Amino acid sequence: MKSKDNDKKNVIKRLKQLASLIKKHNYYYHNKDNPIISDKEYDLLVKENQELEKNYPELKLKNSPNNQIGSKILNKFKKITHKSSMLSLPNAFEEKDIYEFDERIKKFLNYKKDEKLEYLCEPKIDGLSLNLTYENGKLTSAATRGDGNIGEDVSKNILHIKNIPKQIKFDYPKIIEVRGEVYLTKKDFENLNNQLNDTDKFANPRNAAAGSLRQLDSRISQSRPLKFIAHGLGYCTEVFDTLVDYYENLKKWGIYPNILRKKFSSIDLIMHYYNEINDLRSTLDYDIDGLVIKLNNIENQIRLGVVGKNPRWSIALKFSAEKARTVINSIDFQVGRTGAITPVARLNKVNLGGVLIANATLHNFDEINKKNIGVGDLVEIQRAGDVIPQINKVIKKNKIKQVAILPPNKCPVCESKTLKEEGEAVLRCTNKYNCYAQQLGQIIHFISKKGLNIDGFGEKQAKQLFDLKIIKNISDIFKLNKYKKAIVSLDGWGDLSFNNLLKSIEKSKKITFDKFIYSLGIRFIGEINSEIIANEYKSIDNFLKLKINNENLFNIDGLGPKAIASINEFFSYQKNVQLLEELKRFVEIKYAKNKLIKKFFTNKNLVFTGTLTTLSRDEAKHMSKSVGAKILSSVSKNTDYLIAGEKAGSKIDKAKKLKINILSEKDFISKIKN
Repeated sequence: MKSKDNDKKNVIKRLKQLASLIKKHNYYYHNKDNPIISDKEYDLLVKENQELEKNYPELKLKNSPNNQIGSKILNKFKKITHKSSMLSLPNAFEEKDIYEFDERIKKFLNYKKDEKLEYLCEPKIDGLSLNLTYENGKLTSAATRGDGNIGEDVSKNILHIKNIPKQIKFDYPKIIEVRGEVYLTKKDFENLNNQLNDTDKFANPRNAAAGSLRQLDSRISQSRPLKFIAHGLGYCTEVFDTLVDYYENLKKWGIYPNILRKKFSSIDLIMHYYNEINDLRSTLDYDIDGLVIKLNNIENQIRLGVVGKNPRWSIALKFSAEKARTVINSIDFQVGRTGAITPVARLNKVNLGGVLIANATLHNFDEINKKNIGVGDLVEIQRAGDVIPQINKVIKKNKIKQVAILPPNKCPVCESKTLKEEGEAVLRCTNKYNCYAQQLGQIIHFISKKGLNIDGFGEKQAKQLFDLKIIKNISDIFKLNKYKKAIVSLDGWGDLSFNNLLKSIEKSKKITFDKFIYSLGIRFIGEINSEIIANEYKSIDNFLKLKINNENLFNIDGLGPKAIASINEFFSYQKNVQLLEELKRFVEIKYAKNKLIKKFFTNKNLVFTGTLTTLSRDEAKHMSKSVGAKILSSVSKNTDYLIAGEKAGSKIDKAKKLKINILSEKDFISKIKN
C-alpha cells in the first residue's frame, strides 16, 4: 500500500516539475522569441507529461500543460476584424453561366452586348483563405476568413512562409490588405502524412493546410511546408486601375500571384482556357477546383459592388465533380429547420476526393422516381460543387424486389401532417413551431458560423442540451449559467469547457443587425434578404413594429413575395414576437453607421419608371442605396422623388396627382454625384 502511495507522490511531483518546465520554455519561446532548449528536448518534456497523464488520469493537475498548449478545450485564437469584408465567390458549373455572368455585368454597367470587357482568370486553389494586413510596409497581422468580417489571428503561424514578407518595399500604400490562399503541395502533403500516425493523417491537402495553419502551438505550424499565393485585394488606401496593375505591384513586394493567370476579352477564349486548365489539373503540384474569373477594371468593380456576400464582378467556374460508385444500404428521411423532408441514402462508405462519403441527399421524392433509385442499387455518386454528396445515376438495379419509397403522410419525427406547397417539389412537416427537428434545427442555425458563430458550441452539444430541456428555444442559450451544476456533470463536459462556452456566448452577443436577422432562421430570409431588411429597418425596434404594420414590406426593393409572406407568417405567431423581445435583453446588436456625408437623396424614398439610357436601372438603384436612399416599387404619398426615364408609364400621372417631385435621368445623375 505504501509503495503505491509513494508511486503516486512521485508522479505528482514529476507532473508539477514538468508543468513548471513547460511553462518556462513556452515563455521563452512565445514571449521572448528566444528558446533556450531545442524543439526535440521540448517535445520530449511534453511527451513525458502526456504519458504520465494517460497512465494516471486521476492525478492530472489543474494547471496541466495540456490545458494550456494545444488543448481542444482552450479558447483558441484572438479574433481580428477585417478592414473590408472577405467576400465569397458565387459558383458556376456550366458554360452558359459564364455568358449570363458577362451579360449581367454589361447590363448593370449599361454596356452594349457587343462591347468587350476585360477579365483576369486564374486557377482556384483549394486551400485556406488568408488576409495579410500591411501598415507602412510592415506586416501587422494575418487572419483567416472566419465569417467574412471577423477571422482568427494566425500571425505567428505564418512567419515561416517564404513569400509572405514581414516588410515590403517600394511604393507601398499606407495600409493594404492582401488576400490569398495558404496551401500544401501534393508532394508535401504526402510527406507530412507519412510522418503522422494513422489516426492523425489528413484526408486531403486542403485539410492538411487548414489543420497546420490553425495550430495553437505555432511551432507545429512553422514546422510544416505551407505556401501562399496572393489572389485578391481588400482594403487599400490607394486605388489601382486594374487587377493586372495590382499583381505587378505584388511581385515587386515579393508576394507572388499565380503564374498561370491570364487576361481575356472574350468568353469563348475564357472557356478555351478553362478546358486547358482542366486538362492540366492532374499535372499541377497543388489541388485546384475551378477557374476564378474577375473583371480586371477596379473602378468598374467598385461600381458593381456586392450582392449579399458575393461580388457582382467575379465568379468561380467549378470543374466537373469527381465521381465514385457505391451501394445504397438504406433510405431514410431527414427533417430540416424549415420542415423540409429530405430522403437520404445511407451508403457503403466510399472515398471521393479525399473524403469518406457515407450519406447522399436524394433531394426530393420526385428525384427518386425520376432516377428509379432503390435500396441495394449500385449507384454513381458525386459531390456537387465538390461539397454536397448526391446520387448522379443508377448503374445497376438490385435484383431483389424493392419496397417503393413513398412520401410519408406524417412527419417521421413528430407525426404531424405533411404537405407539399403549390409550385414546390419539397414535402414539409406542417408543425412549424413544435416539431422536434425544426426546433433543434433553429437552435443549430442560430449558433452556426453564419449566425452567432459561438466557438465550441456545435450540433452535438446543442442536441445534448435540447434533449435535456436545458435549452428549449434560442433565448435559453443566454441562460446556461443557471445550469452549471447539471451541465458540468454531463459526459464530455467539465468546469473548464463550460466556462469557455460561457465566454464564447458572451462574445457572440455582439452581432450585426443583418446577421441577427439571418440567425432567426426565417424561411426565405437568407444572407442577402437579411441585409436588405437590416438596411430598411435600421433597428430591432423598427423590425418589431412589423407585427403591427407590414404594408411597407411590399415597397422594399429586392424583397420577393415568398420572403414577404414568410416574414408575415413569422410575426403572426405571438411566441416569435415574445422571443424577439426577450432576445433584445441579451444581444448587443451593432447597427450600420452611415459613414457617408449626407447627400441630396439621403433618407429619401425614390421610385424609378421608364427606360434609363446613361445608367442601367440596377446601377441607378445601387447608387441610390449607397447614399442612404430607399427604393420603393410604387408611387404613394410616402414617395419623395420619381425618377422618370424614357417611355415612362402611368406612375408619372399618379406622381403628378400626389404632387410628387419628378426628376429626369439627367437631373438624378447630377444630384446623386454632387
